[in-house]
Amino acid sequence: MQSLILASSSPYRRELLSRLQLPFSVHPPEINETPQQDELPEQTALRLAQAKACKIAETHQDALIIGCDQVATLDGLQLGKPLTHENAVKQLQLMRGRSVVFHSALCLYNAANQQMQADVVPYHVKFRDLSDQQIENYLRKEQPYQCAGSAKSEGLGIAVIAAMQGDDPNALIGLPLIRLIDMLANQGVAII
Repeated sequence: MQSLILASSSPYRRELLSRLQLPFSVHPPEINETPQQDELPEQTALRLAQAKACKIAETHQDALIIGCDQVATLDGLQLGKPLTHENAVKQLQLMRGRSVVFHSALCLYNAANQQMQADVVPYHVKFRDLSDQQIENYLRKEQPYQCAGSAKSEGLGIAVIAAMQGDDPNALIGLPLIRLIDMLANQGVAII
């Protein structure tokens, strides 16, 4: 099997990929993640996932490379990683009682033959109508400042979520494993 590389600095994506029990290495790409003007959220996520995979391919010409990106949207407004406590408070206040779509893009790039498979897997999350104190309590405990939408469903963030809907719950965490398994199979990589 070709070497498999995860082009991501996310510990959550690393943990998800390890569930497939395949050997892989991690190489975080250095790219500009700024959305382009008039770019739809799905397009931003897909472009960035592809760019991350291609960036790693520059130095790993024989590998299968997994690139990922996620953009959360509320009524068309892109919600990025909050990075600070203050920004996370604003995001959660904006989202309380409302639904957010997480657009999780996935790219599998075969650098050896330059075959690229890419897709966006949406996941819908309805947030609880939280009080300011509940938001503050959550953020003090979880500190999800590196997570789009300020919530980690795999942690205490499940307490801020009222409902979830989508084809792959892993997409919400940032790596749609069901779709990835299909992409890997197309490259001759069997999981089981």
